[in-house]
Amino acid sequence: MKGQQPIERMSGGERIAKWIARAGLCSRRDAERLIEDGRVRVDGSVVDSPAIRVGPEQRIEVDGEPLPAFEPPRLFRFHKPRGVLTTARDPEGRPTVHELLPRSLPRLMPIGRLDRNSEGLLLLTNDGMLKRRLELPSTGWIRRYRVRAFGRVAPERLKALAAGITIDGIAYGPIEARIDREQGANLWLTVGLREGKNREVRRVLEHLGLEVNRLIRISYGPFHLGRLARRMIEEVPAKALREQLGGLLPPQPGGAPRHGRRR
Repeated sequence: MKGQQPIERMSGGERIAKWIARAGLCSRRDAERLIEDGRVRVDGSVVDSPAIRVGPEQRIEVDGEPLPAFEPPRLFRFHKPRGVLTTARDPEGRPTVHELLPRSLPRLMPIGRLDRNSEGLLLLTNDGMLKRRLELPSTGWIRRYRVRAFGRVAPERLKALAAGITIDGIAYGPIEARIDREQGANLWLTVGLREGKNREVRRVLEHLGLEVNRLIRISYGPFHLGRLARRMIEEVPAKALREQLGGLLPPQPGGAPRHGRRR
């Protein structure tokens, strides 16, 4: 490919898929799809591999538009209400998180997900690499939930979840679970886990004979829902971000693309 030679010489640069994610345009996985679809150009030439390395002197375009200039990583706490999808758009026209966010904010990506009928703390970031780092189980962050469920369960069965459990061939890691109080035919529980597989809390409790009718995430690692009102969003101050994330914060690129633009 004619325009590929100067790209190959960027041995000290970053992989282009990673670079696109860092610019906040999309996740790294989505960036790889853009490249596969032939929608990314570097110095005028279509890129055919997400492994090509680029640097600030390259002109990077997606769908003919210059890549946005890099911004420092930002993190937001959002109180997601029930009935809202954690996605940018829905073909069925159901309400989404992005429709609730102020238009003044940059493009934000969710860290992890909350299903449609779950509510509570959802972290959002403008940085694709930060999103990926905070979603990895190896980060070791515990996610805590307040759960209301119909039914009864022996405390010993909840305690046994600390050793992990396999349901229908799916292995779930250690889970912390305790009963907080009984309310009529329902129980209120606090549940903590580190992996967060799809619908994990609901599936595990249903396996124990409980029917979950309310699920609220109250914390994700060191970040808490607190008194943040439903549908409200609040940015984590830069100082607190540095203190809480430390080495998890991605290093800043050597410089923003010269031909990029700010949104």
